[in-house]
Formats: sequence, C-alpha cells, structure tokens
Amino acid sequence: MKSTREKILQTLLRRPRSTINELALAVGINAISVRHHLTNLQMEALVEAEEERHGVGRPRLVYFLTENGMEKFPTRYLRLTTRLLTQMKEQLPQPVVSAMFKQVATDLASQHEEQLKGLTVEERLDAMQNLLAEEGFVVEWEKTASGYEIHEITCPYLQVGQNHPEVCTVDETLISKMLAVPASKIQCILSGAAHCTYVVNNPVSVIN
Repeated sequence: MKSTREKILQTLLRRPRSTINELALAVGINAISVRHHLTNLQMEALVEAEEERHGVGRPRLVYFLTENGMEKFPTRYLRLTTRLLTQMKEQLPQPVVSAMFKQVATDLASQHEEQLKGLTVEERLDAMQNLLAEEGFVVEWEKTASGYEIHEITCPYLQVGQNHPEVCTVDETLISKMLAVPASKIQCILSGAAHCTYVVNNPVSVIN
C-alpha cells in the first residue's frame, strides 16, 4: 500500500505545479497534512515551490518535483530516447540532426503564433514561461539594463542532454521563436552552471 508521501510524489509527477488544495483533493487528505508532508519533502530536496500568478488576486504557491524527486521514479524511457538519438546521429549528418531539433521547437511555437500577436515583450515572456512549464521546465525571467535574462531553473532534458547536448536546441529555438528575437545562451547547466541562462538584448516593446 502506498504511503501518503508516495501518493503526493506521484501526483506531482502526473500533475506538476499543483497547489496544496489540488494535492489534498488528489491524495484524499486535508490540506494541513499535505502542507506537513510537503515541508518534509522540500527539506529532502525532492519538491520545490514557487509563486505563480493565476488570474486576478494574490499569486498562488505551486509545487513540483526536483530532479532528485524525478529520480524516485523509473526512467527506462530515457534509455530508449538515448539509444534512438545515438542511432539518429550515427546515420544522419550533424546539420540534419540540428535542423530536426530546431524544427520541433519551431512547430511548437507556431501553434501559439496567433495568440502572441500584438503582445508586449514581457507578455510574450510570460507566455513563453507558461509554455515551457507545460513542457516540464521551471523558468524565471528578469529585466536587465540591456534587455532580459531568462533562467531555466530545471530542465526535463537534462539527463538526455548529458549525452546529446543537441537537445538544448529545442528550448533555445523555442524561446527565440516565442519572443520573435534571438535569445543567446550565456551559461549552461551541462557546462557546470547552476542553471541555463539566456539573454535577450534590446527587444522591441510590442511585436506584431
């Protein structure tokens, strides 16, 4: 029989960025008990939380698994992904492989093209943040003197990227397409940084 702790972790695996009330409903216990378990899971670095704006009013606190939390679950699908990418790289020229990764991001961004028209760059940054969250990223952005910095706090491609860094092309291209301006990576977790960071310099305030 699964413990309450295991149920919470599995719920966050299926439904990342859940609130305490959502977890309480899914697990079947009261919110106070959920909060207690989440505190312990955060202390063990299995779960993290951050504020998220949701309509009008105060931001809500949402919870998600850390990389350590994700490792609590079987990840044999990563073996298949790694093997497929290895085979693809052995049989296709490198430019073709890179183009395929870029096309994946381009196709995903194009699905949101209409809703991005006429938005300010900061509204696009918020839209980009939400889209990447749906893909499993935890992203933060901040305004700088020359533009904006985008920080990928967690990346769902991390384990694949360690053997196939080409996968980083997906989020880099997606960010650039969503903002309609080039985003340049200035640090990468694969190179030992705490997280990946992109910069966008002097973007147009409103993009049609």
